[in-house]
Amino acid sequence: MVRLRVGLTGGIGAGKTSVARAFAALGAIVIDADAAARAVVEPGTPAFAAVAERWPETIRNGALDRGRLAGIVFADAGEREALEAIVHPAVRALAIVLERAAPADAVVVHDVPLLFESGFARQCDATVVVVADEKLRLERTAERTGLEPPEIRRRMRAQIDPERAMELADYTILNDGTIAELETGVREVWDDLAERAATRSLAPAAERKGARLQQGDAAG
Repeated sequence: MVRLRVGLTGGIGAGKTSVARAFAALGAIVIDADAAARAVVEPGTPAFAAVAERWPETIRNGALDRGRLAGIVFADAGEREALEAIVHPAVRALAIVLERAAPADAVVVHDVPLLFESGFARQCDATVVVVADEKLRLERTAERTGLEPPEIRRRMRAQIDPERAMELADYTILNDGTIAELETGVREVWDDLAERAATRSLAPAAERKGARLQQGDAAG
């Protein structure tokens, strides 16, 4: 059993991946749910077969056209729920395997886009959300993906509201500033997590939320 299980999340363009890399540099074992989700729908897997049966139009040359599938599920909540019902169990199973391979004294950070929506947050010892100004998120996502703003906003609406995520999370990291400022914010959260991992004196969730660190000053 690992020393501490941490759930990390953040909306599209908030900078969750950058925070995950920073945690890894500080010594965390990072398990990327997005990478796991790609792995479990590779050709030949049960999830791939289920997706191909439900959305045959998304299969091209024997492989999954992820862009086309994304266009379908982000436009329809019912379709998105159907995909999640196929993919999430397989992702959770793979995450369990990866976590069991981690050292017993590790701090394991699960990088999960739907941390609260999926209910996985309840299985974590601590949760971290990364937030950023919406304009910045739009700019970052457009630069990275080439998507148009209306499509990006549609995908944002499919995710938990950042204000609600901040209410639920134990730690909030604000990513509106420089990389150096972001790294400072991550370091402050990491130091607190590492101390808790060392002592294993974890308070009840309600107490943790009352004492959570707000990293806006560090990264703003």
